[in-house]
Amino acid sequence: MANIDPWKRLEAYIVNVEKALEKIDMDDLPSSFKRVVEMAKLYLSDSKYYYEKKDLFTSLACIAYAEGLIDSLRHAGIIEIGWEPLSKLLERPKVLVAGGFEIIHPGHLYLFRKAWEKGRVYVIVARDRNFEKFKKRKPVIPEKQRLEVVKNIKWVHEAVLGDEEDYLKPVLDIKPDIILLGPDQWIDEGKLKKQLDDRGLRGVIITRLEKRINRGLYSVTRIIKEILRIHGCCKQEKN
Repeated sequence: MANIDPWKRLEAYIVNVEKALEKIDMDDLPSSFKRVVEMAKLYLSDSKYYYEKKDLFTSLACIAYAEGLIDSLRHAGIIEIGWEPLSKLLERPKVLVAGGFEIIHPGHLYLFRKAWEKGRVYVIVARDRNFEKFKKRKPVIPEKQRLEVVKNIKWVHEAVLGDEEDYLKPVLDIKPDIILLGPDQWIDEGKLKKQLDDRGLRGVIITRLEKRINRGLYSVTRIIKEILRIHGCCKQEKN
């Protein structure tokens, strides 16, 4: 453990605190303790910010404060959580998710969170040209803007644009351990595995979410229809 890259160790430390915060049920906490948890979340956010800025010591200090706040609640019997072994977190697999991510909604966030539970999340965002090819329409949000939004989702470690000619190229570049498909994504798991095997990327675990969230506006199509409905009503009222 002594020869571990300090940046990888810090990343594992951050993930451990993030996982602990995910387990805390805020609804069961008195308001005074909720404030302590919110402070821990702020320190976590600061730690991730300084991590991205390559300021190791400030990032480490922030995450240590966050851990201390969580541990104080744990030792006081206010919350019940366990810390994961550092060795396990250091070996977090690469988990790949891909899609258009045109208008981010809770269904997308659910997918990213489930991917994050499995490991470090890498995302491939579809190019405009490929989006139009598969969706049979132009995207409302252009590719660079969609990429920027995905990059700033807290569960995402890294996001890149896809390749216009070869959709497997970024997959081969990332070399994921796991590919997590959405419940409605078009590609067949067996076909994808064979394609990756044929191109030298073997041993990738390909899995799929069992079902999509289906409550309210948990779909880009539904969101667009609702925007058009409201916009149509507004136009009629003006007339």
